Amino acid sequence: MWGDFGDFGDFGDFGDEECRMSERANERMREKIINSRIWNNPYHLHPTPYTLTPKDPFFLFQINVRNSLEKTTPKTTGNSLQEWLETRYCAPSFAGSVLGGIALCFFGAAINTMSGWLYVLSGMIISLLLVAAWLCLRSLRELKVTRSPIEPVTVEQELELELLIDNPTTSQSKQFFQVEDLLPIALTGSSASERMSVAEILPSSQYRLSYFTIPQRRGIYHWEEVFLRSGYPLGLFWCRRSYLVPARAIIYPAILPLNHCPLIDSVGDDDSALLESDRRYQAAQEGITKAIRDYRFGDPTRLIHWRSSARFSEFKVRELEIITSGENIIIALDTSDTWQEAKFEQAVTTAASLYAYASRRQLNVELWTNGTGLVKGFTGVLEALAAVEAEDTQVNLPSLSTSVVWLTQNPGSLHSLSTSSRWIFFTPDEHPVTPMSQLPGIVITAASNLELQQQLQQFQQR
Repeated sequence: MWGDFGDFGDFGDFGDEECRMSERANERMREKIINSRIWNNPYHLHPTPYTLTPKDPFFLFQINVRNSLEKTTPKTTGNSLQEWLETRYCAPSFAGSVLGGIALCFFGAAINTMSGWLYVLSGMIISLLLVAAWLCLRSLRELKVTRSPIEPVTVEQELELELLIDNPTTSQSKQFFQVEDLLPIALTGSSASERMSVAEILPSSQYRLSYFTIPQRRGIYHWEEVFLRSGYPLGLFWCRRSYLVPARAIIYPAILPLNHCPLIDSVGDDDSALLESDRRYQAAQEGITKAIRDYRFGDPTRLIHWRSSARFSEFKVRELEIITSGENIIIALDTSDTWQEAKFEQAVTTAASLYAYASRRQLNVELWTNGTGLVKGFTGVLEALAAVEAEDTQVNLPSLSTSVVWLTQNPGSLHSLSTSSRWIFFTPDEHPVTPMSQLPGIVITAASNLELQQQLQQFQQR
């Protein structure tokens, strides 16, 4: 390669005469360097290693070539200008840009040839573009967008979202535009937006736009931006307008259908007589009557108080005193930051499933987390589990006199549990650990919800 550059000596022997290159040799060297792309590595030009310094003429020439290439290389600016025009005014589409270029060509030809029909043709095209731009700007004016309340659903159930687009104008219908709802990526797991098309909204009417998505992860999601985009009527221009429509979607964790759970059923075995006292009213005949009231349709006939019914000549029934035992179950979720993400999601699903199972068994059950404290009520518990995250640096389980079901991935936290408590340990995937505890508990090694359900229905381990 060195021989192709002519009779140049060693770079270290450069003098004033050698630096005065002819124009032809300079252009030849420039062409060689650009074509062979060797200016990124100057060692290719010399058979022995050589370090260029800022005083070397070829170093200065190399910098000039690099700068000239950077100046002539077009820089990518993206669609920032297109988006700016589209969101504030209107931006030409590809067809509109081509038609505008044709109009300019016709106008230039008309100036050169002084042909009247070319003036007319270019004027008609420019008029068409102006009318199309004006109608495009007018197509989205005065539209109002609202959102219907979003009903909570569980993970992997269809979430219905509904937008209401109101056209308050009395004489203008709104036609052919797109609606884009910017959903959180974590909600859908794939596309961050839902695009739909609207054919027409009549004057003084409302368009109800419903669509469905399947949430992939529990949580409480907030978003607010909705875009309307129109190319009406000819598609030569596009305009897009943003509307702030706040939305709040609550995605509950999955609830496993547990037929039985020995871990919950065994809580309070020593006080089984007390636990049955709150159900004796269902089969009682006498002795715990609280009041007498009128008979209502659906009341059991065994609760009819016959003496009072004979006295008042109408059926009277007894209201029984409900005696509760005072035995509570607290499902406590460890929210420390030591969890693996998949295991923490399993723990949240387990907490929701255990709460639902204990509620069906008519047990006094509550949920405890480090951030919310004690929570009671099915809706409140599910909302707390939807929002909970494993982000606490320190979790201190309070001293509770009731039975606790402790869900954790930290084996060291099992030593602080009371003697009437239970535990569920979620073993890590990478380094399985078997906790050491004298209390009954379950070690979860499940990889799916089906396996998790089967393990929760097994007998507890000691």
